[in-house]
Formats: sequence, C-alpha cells, structure tokens
Amino acid sequence: MNKWTRREILYQLAVMLVLLFFFSYVQDYTFAIEPYKIAFFANYMVAAMVINYVLLPKLYYRNRMLLFVAAVVTVIVLVILVDEYGLEQLYFPDTRGTYFPGLVFTLSETLPIMVIFVAFKLAWDFIKKQKEVEELRSLAQENELQFLKSQINPHFLFNNLNNLYAYAIENSPKTPSIILELSSVLRYMLYECNSEQVNLIQEVKHLQDYMALNELRIEHRGEVSFTSEVDHEGFMIAPLILIVFVENAFKHSTSSQSDMIYIHVRMEVSAEGILNFVCINSYLPHTNTENLAHGIGLSNVKKQLGLVYPDSHRLEIHDQGNAFEVRLQLKLKQSDYA
Repeated sequence: MNKWTRREILYQLAVMLVLLFFFSYVQDYTFAIEPYKIAFFANYMVAAMVINYVLLPKLYYRNRMLLFVAAVVTVIVLVILVDEYGLEQLYFPDTRGTYFPGLVFTLSETLPIMVIFVAFKLAWDFIKKQKEVEELRSLAQENELQFLKSQINPHFLFNNLNNLYAYAIENSPKTPSIILELSSVLRYMLYECNSEQVNLIQEVKHLQDYMALNELRIEHRGEVSFTSEVDHEGFMIAPLILIVFVENAFKHSTSSQSDMIYIHVRMEVSAEGILNFVCINSYLPHTNTENLAHGIGLSNVKKQLGLVYPDSHRLEIHDQGNAFEVRLQLKLKQSDYA
C-alpha cells in the first residue's frame, strides 16, 4: 500500500464520518446515531463507493460517458428500490413504508449525500493527478538537463582533444601541462558537477582552470584576462553554464585570428546573489560571422537557462562587428549551509 492509498483511505473515512453526522442531523435534527440512520447511510455509501471506485475509473476517466450515465442511473434506481422496498419496510412498516412519496422527494433525500461523497472523490483524484503531472514535469526537466549536459561534455572534449593532438604532433613541451589541465577540468565535469546546483566558488575555480588550459593555445598571439569579484560565499549555480560562453569565445577568436586576439571575462556577485557575467572576445568578421551565434553549445545553454532560471535570468548577446559580447545576469540560490 503506497502513501497515496493510505492517505486516500484516511481522507475518505474523514469525509464519511462528517457526512454521517450531517445525515444524522438532517433526519431528526439530532446527532444521535440510530440504527436506521446507519442503514440508510450505508445504502448511500455503498452506491457512492461503486460510482467512485468502479464507474469513475472504468467509464468516466475513459470517456465512456453514455455507459457512465446509464450505470449511474442504474445505481440510483437500485438505491431507491433498497430504500423504499427494503429499509423503509424494515424500519418504518406502519408509516413511511406504507406509501411511495414520489420520485422528486425520494431523489432529494437520496442524492445529496451521494453527490457530496462523489464530489470529494473527484476532488481527490484531481489533486492526485496534478501531483503526478508535476512529478512528470519535474522528471522530464531533469532528464532534459542531463541530456543537455551530456551534449556539452563531448562538445568540450572534442575541441580540446583536437588542440592536444596538434601539440602532440609538434612534440611541444607544453603537452604534459595541457594533459594535466585537461585532466583537472574533466575531473570536475565528471565527478563534481553531477548535482543540479554547485557552489559558485567551485564553478569559478573550474572556469579558471579551463581558461588556463585554453590560454596555452594563444600563447603570445593575444591577451586573455579573467576577473572575478566573488566575495560573497554560499551561493549556488547550475554547473557548466558559464563555461559554454568562454568556450565559444576561445573557439571564435582563435579560428578567425592568428594574432591580436583578446578574450576578457569578468564576473561579480552582489550580496543579494545577483551574478553579472561578461565575456568579450575579438574576431575577424570576414572569416566566421555566420557561425558566431550558432552551434550546439550556445543552443544548449539557452535551453538550460530557460529550464533552471526561467524567470531569474537575462541573457544579451551582441555582435559588435569585430567583437562578440555576452552579458548574463542570474539570480543565484543561497546554499543551505551558508
């Protein structure tokens, strides 16, 4: 028995108890639970339970409306027959059992308790369905985020293995350093950022390692700078978001320029947890302008921002003709341990 079943049983018992006292009071304006009251009430409850747990799931929720209406009418007729030719004859043979008061009057006594009980069941099913929808939506969002991350990681690895291969071919003495830097970055991506949120300090350190790794590609051909003003600890951020913009900056600058490269990254966090991230990189417009705002990495990070920060981010991407500028503002979450 799962938690929903246990909760529903308690819920239905509570509703049934309240309705029993209501029914008892309506009968003679007292809360005394007499045998005849229990008998009549039980007749209505059995009918309502048949509607709730047989007709609703088998017919109503499967859109078999004609059969559902016919079955409900049949149940009501059976309830009236049991009332008039069974219980009335048993408990009131000399008074109410001697005549039929009419269909309208009988329905006015029979239907209210049944309708109320069925309405509470419909309300319960609606709440349960909404919870299931929310859980499915959350699961789908989590799966989509994992899928986006699985695309980002190979994309990063592909670019850097190409770079490592070029150094290895040239027997460059920097090859061991590149391997160590790449190992540090991959360790973070594989083992330290599997949760939805990571500490901002960790993400900044990862960004620094990544930039140090890629700065080796530029050497004396340009300038790389990274400024971080993260004085307020205890904030969390979704992992591998910022690195996509930095990766694109290195890719576009190095692919279009042989020298005069500049890549400037700046980030700061306010005491309220507002992160301002700026990434500016140079490029030569006649070489790769068509691909600046495209590619799997940038497309993924936009989707990820929409999922994780739907109403708490602002992303601006500007092509200045010879420089590509990204400005991202995020409202960060506070760590539970801060």
